[in-house]
Amino acid sequence: MQYVDIASRLLLLTVFLLALAGKISSRSAWQEFVESIRAMAVIDRAKAPAAAVATAVAEAAVVVLAAVPVRLAGSAAFVVAAGLLGCLTVAVTAVVRRGAPVPCRCFGASETPLGVPHVVRNLILVATALLGLAASLVQGHFNFGLCAVVAVFGAGLGLLMARWDDLVSLLRV
Repeated sequence: MQYVDIASRLLLLTVFLLALAGKISSRSAWQEFVESIRAMAVIDRAKAPAAAVATAVAEAAVVVLAAVPVRLAGSAAFVVAAGLLGCLTVAVTAVVRRGAPVPCRCFGASETPLGVPHVVRNLILVATALLGLAASLVQGHFNFGLCAVVAVFGAGLGLLMARWDDLVSLLRV
């Protein structure tokens, strides 16, 4: 189970690091993210900046906690990730059900409207966080070589999840 913990940590660390970087890379990227929250219309428009800050802080917390090689920190990263992803999944589902053409700003600039593939991606990430949490709570032995391979695998999966929109569009062709 130790390897599931490591792969899940690296996957989520990669996803949340790329998501955070896409949002805070420039003033315009941040403003577009705040506007996308307003356009989602799942909270009061005036609260969108606060929701954006809360999202960025939660993403940063996942990155930092997942990077700390202590079991408790990893468990906390999984809890924060599952909570944030759960909230985001509910919000995206509401937008999709309304059929609102809100662009996905999960990883920065994108014109792809939120849709069912975004809900699926978020559910996969929630499952990853919950599986990682379960794995982080189990004692196990440690093999450094295998951990390195699993870490690279987890980071690679994280990169794929960050490019989810592109993968979905490729599969539709």
